[in-house]
Amino acid sequence: MLVQLLRHHLRPYRAAVAAILVLQLVQTVATLWLPSLNARIIDDGVVQGDTAAIWRIGAIMLAVSFVQVVGAVAAVYYGARTSMAFGRDVRGRLFGHVQTFSAQEVGKFGAPTLITRTTNDVQQVQMVVLMSFTMLLMAPIMLVGGVVMALQEDVALSGILVVAVPVLGVVVGLVISRMIPYFRQVQKRIDAINRVMREQIAGVRVVRAFVRERQESARFAVANTELFDSSLRVGRLMAVMFPVVMLVMNVTSIAVLWFGAGRIESGAMQIGALTAFLSYIMYILMAVMMSTMMFVMVPRAVVSAERIGEVLETSTSVLAPVEPTALPEGVGARPGLLELRGVEFRYPGAEQAVLQGVDLVAAPGRTTAIIGSTGSGKTTLLNLVPRLFDVTDGAVLLDGVDVRDIEPEVLWSQVGLVPQKPYLFSGTIRSNLLYGRPDATDEELWHALTVAQARPFVEALAEGLDAPITQGGTNVSGGQRQRLAIARALVRRPKVYLFDDSFSALDYATDAALRAALVPETREATVLVVAQRVATIRHADQIVVLEDGKVVAVGTHTELLESSQTYREIVYSQVSEQEAA
Repeated sequence: MLVQLLRHHLRPYRAAVAAILVLQLVQTVATLWLPSLNARIIDDGVVQGDTAAIWRIGAIMLAVSFVQVVGAVAAVYYGARTSMAFGRDVRGRLFGHVQTFSAQEVGKFGAPTLITRTTNDVQQVQMVVLMSFTMLLMAPIMLVGGVVMALQEDVALSGILVVAVPVLGVVVGLVISRMIPYFRQVQKRIDAINRVMREQIAGVRVVRAFVRERQESARFAVANTELFDSSLRVGRLMAVMFPVVMLVMNVTSIAVLWFGAGRIESGAMQIGALTAFLSYIMYILMAVMMSTMMFVMVPRAVVSAERIGEVLETSTSVLAPVEPTALPEGVGARPGLLELRGVEFRYPGAEQAVLQGVDLVAAPGRTTAIIGSTGSGKTTLLNLVPRLFDVTDGAVLLDGVDVRDIEPEVLWSQVGLVPQKPYLFSGTIRSNLLYGRPDATDEELWHALTVAQARPFVEALAEGLDAPITQGGTNVSGGQRQRLAIARALVRRPKVYLFDDSFSALDYATDAALRAALVPETREATVLVVAQRVATIRHADQIVVLEDGKVVAVGTHTELLESSQTYREIVYSQVSEQEAA
């Protein structure tokens, strides 16, 4: 998976990769040439007392050193730019792909792990790309070039490499094979600690209300300790590997000096050649060392690439149509007509369907209310309209066209959804309202706030429309958050309004005023309201009663009081018989 990820996302940067390779080649050749020049200074200049040769060869060494430095700086510069661009592209692709997910796929992974995979996992792969450009490309060139140059200096002494290099390879292989499962465990435990933190930060009010700070601290401590233990195992392996590598390098240096001294004494080798040979041995072992450092990072990058690939290879269950069908227009069209025909919805792996055989018609200019006990499928039904989920049987139609055959952007432009838990984005009141329609004027924004009964509290703020909103809207009350979410939907002016228990945080007076103000605003639109409070829906044109995922009754408030036992039980659990009439 790591290779596929690199191949796909580095393809646009092939020219840059080729340039980096050339620069690394130039830098490595210059590096390998320097010990040979140094040997010539010692053997031809110092030993023989030829000052002219020292100056001449020294000048060449300065020029080669300059080329080496320029090549190294340029290679690191272009390597850093390319690796950062790679990370940016992978994050962008991940984010764009997650945006296509339905609620089902998001729920399958969970928000904490999707965040970790988009940030931490991408960073792990990005670091391997950077290290590859700065070290991995140079390591094989240095290794091969060092062997060639060492053989030129002394073939017999090069036999030491036959022992040193395999020993290093075996040590590195054993350690890396142990690291991969530990790195996989580390990434999973980073997910776990992110999940715990997210829950505790988002639910801080609940934690404090139930005085559970100590228990939550203990839960975080468990996740934190598990991550510490996994990281410690990796650290121990790394702590073993590097001293062993250094030991092999030092023993190899001692062996070179030991046997090299004997060859110098016998006249088979010169002092300068031994100095150069020692440098080449160090280059070869340094190449192995650099490869070792890469091998330490590669296992974690492999795990991260697998996790990234798992997201990218997951297809959304809500697919865009191959040949979209346009919504009807002109004479005879009823924009906003919503129909559910034999709708069934079953979560993957569930034994029973949440919705079964639901038939429903919601016409423009009319308000259709949906009521039922907890778990009866009200919210699920509403989520099928904008295709947050797709039906597993039957069909949902808008203006006579199956929503699965409508271009998603076209469908979403026709629907204004106010979810059960209204969410506001960090920014201002203005930016949140413009989320509904970016080209809306201030006059339209204030009008939507007026209808949503939010204008008084917004006007009371010093900054007005430019008052700041924190992430999730946590700096406003639940009722204010609901009213701002309703105003955002009104700014959009869709054909279909979906209110998912969107008045639950409002007092009865505000609820009544808001419902009255909505009537002229939604006169030509279809309105679907899910509610638990009978007072919110009693004046609806049509009330649908759900029980165990089935429609058990349809009618007005008065009709249902007479004909539906389920509806009567819901009503009388909230108001008296006299108030219900």
